Amino acid sequence: MTTYGTNPTSANDLAPKLEYITRANDQHNVRPGLATRRPWKQMLDLHSFNFPRKLATVITRIRANTVYFQTNYTIVVLFTVFLSLIWNPFSLLILLSLIGAWLFLYFLRDEPLTVFDREIDHRLVLIVMSVLTLSILLLTDAKLNIAVAVMAGAAAVLFHAAVRKTEDMYQNDDETSRLLP
Repeated sequence: MTTYGTNPTSANDLAPKLEYITRANDQHNVRPGLATRRPWKQMLDLHSFNFPRKLATVITRIRANTVYFQTNYTIVVLFTVFLSLIWNPFSLLILLSLIGAWLFLYFLRDEPLTVFDREIDHRLVLIVMSVLTLSILLLTDAKLNIAVAVMAGAAAVLFHAAVRKTEDMYQNDDETSRLLP
């Protein structure tokens, strides 16, 4: 059998090339980047709310819920700031550009951020982006709007985290993983 003009290749030779193509295609897909965002239906399930009777329970719930719903809570605070800036178009444009940075550096990342061959923890990115966003926005004329919006968003997040039961959070992870590709 002659194979003139063909290069013999094995399946092992093609595997790295196919993986590269698959990863390149996945980077253009938004869904995998939002994998840490929990479904809003799960977050707002009315059966998962009750008022705790002990302060220790409140603190435990706040800790667990802020870790579990951190991306959702960040979106809530950013949306609150967005709503407060509707009447201040210059600040709104700045916020929209910062949201672009948020999307690129925090929400749509599948892999950890790497700077000078060092991995940056996602919590550090969250803190730096939060401080940067607030600092830049406070340089605009909407200081009071932003301060009130951040406090209102933080109050809403803390209230939700305090009254959302934590017992059923991880039961829905199998269901969540089936919803995401």
